[in-house]
Amino acid sequence: MALSVLSRIGFLLFLLPTAYIQADCCCSSQLPSRYEINRPAGMVWIPGGEFTMGSDNKYSKKDEQPPHQVKVDGFWMDATPVTNKQFKEFVDATGYATTAEKAPTMEEIMAQVPPGTPQPPPELLVPASLVFKQTSGPTPLNSNRAWWEWKPGANWKHPLGPESSIEGKEDHPVVQISWFDAVAYAKWAGKRLPTEAEWEFAAYGGQKNVIYIWGNEEFSEESPQINIWQGEFPYKSIKPGGYMGTTSVTAFKPNPYGLYDMGGNVWQWCSDFYHASHYQNEAKKGLSINPTGPATSFDPEEPFAAKHVHRGGSFLCHKSYCKGYRITARMKTCPDTSLNHLGFRCVKK
Repeated sequence: MALSVLSRIGFLLFLLPTAYIQADCCCSSQLPSRYEINRPAGMVWIPGGEFTMGSDNKYSKKDEQPPHQVKVDGFWMDATPVTNKQFKEFVDATGYATTAEKAPTMEEIMAQVPPGTPQPPPELLVPASLVFKQTSGPTPLNSNRAWWEWKPGANWKHPLGPESSIEGKEDHPVVQISWFDAVAYAKWAGKRLPTEAEWEFAAYGGQKNVIYIWGNEEFSEESPQINIWQGEFPYKSIKPGGYMGTTSVTAFKPNPYGLYDMGGNVWQWCSDFYHASHYQNEAKKGLSINPTGPATSFDPEEPFAAKHVHRGGSFLCHKSYCKGYRITARMKTCPDTSLNHLGFRCVKK
């Protein structure tokens, strides 16, 4: 779902008629024995190497261009996105409260919008998050606010609102996680979020010149390779029972490195700031070694909001709207944003 900007504060302000909004959103079989012996639980060793980051194929968006050379050192990466079970262990051990479980403050809101933007009424400042809302029929795809709602009581324990639950979904990826929440979990686990370069290198799984984690053939609705939208987005699902949502993190085949869900299921936070011209600047270097992203954030669609990158696409991606499940596809949003298709995974050296 990468066509237009979507942020927690931006969406909240969109609810106000006077508010300013700019709308448009397995393991390697070649591991040395020492790595096998010291393997962190649930992680896969990603060998370092050089690769071409970004793309200029027919599907590429401007912020994926130009392709440029990057080299990363080897690192460990979670074989799957962090699950509900794993995140619960963190919360139980620390008492941590996620961003969605806390009401946004007026100061937080006004810092992300242009001067002169009217303040929202206090009654909107409640613990809440963004939840996908299936439309009743075809709708223009130029503004994703048609299928998102600001849902009081939505959080990681209740992804679709107070009436929902994660019971029976312990092995599904945790969602409704802000960038701040992901960083907090990673620190507790003795890990960190991947850089955008590490994420993309790992997603390729050692393959070259491929568009998707499974190769270059298009997505098959008859034999789906990953968990994305099947049918007519955003109003008709042809999955069994019309199902839409997350699946178990190991429901689909891993990529050649043994990493699950590097395409579809949930978007995944990276550590990097988002800057619209970052790839252009990187290309001038010739070769970037272990890049950690730009020093500052800039999104021309929301110039007052600092944003971080997330990757991989989700169960809401569809070819008619976006191909966010492509390896090089990028999305960006504010670090306090949480949605019911946004999660994360961790890395460590």
